Amino acid sequence: MDDEISRIREKRVKELKEKMKNAGKIDVIHVDEMHFQEFIRTHNFVVLDFWAEWCAPCRRVGLVIEELSTEFSGKVTFGKCNTEDNRNLAMQFNITAIPSIMLFSHGQLVDRIIGAYPKEAIREKILKKFSLK
Repeated sequence: MDDEISRIREKRVKELKEKMKNAGKIDVIHVDEMHFQEFIRTHNFVVLDFWAEWCAPCRRVGLVIEELSTEFSGKVTFGKCNTEDNRNLAMQFNITAIPSIMLFSHGQLVDRIIGAYPKEAIREKILKKFSLK
């Protein structure tokens, strides 16, 4: 019993140290209509979260996007685009529901996730569409 508690404690301490090490490394870029093309063109793999300030599910997904940006740092570039401020871009991608997450590979739209999916589902989609391991 004591060994099990010690293992759990050690695992938790390790997780907390890793979290602290990654604190402040959230790397989600705010994307607007003027910089959108350059953003998807200059990054091989892009996850772009379309959201709005008033949208509660968007805020939950936003936290997931921040966590995944840390997890995939150096492999995938993450961005956020406020649909209220960038209506033309939202119309260009026919966004009728938010949150909407667009996945771009080498400048091309390869998939979209519409709705507030759990972190694991979004992670799996990223791994599959970008052929990451």
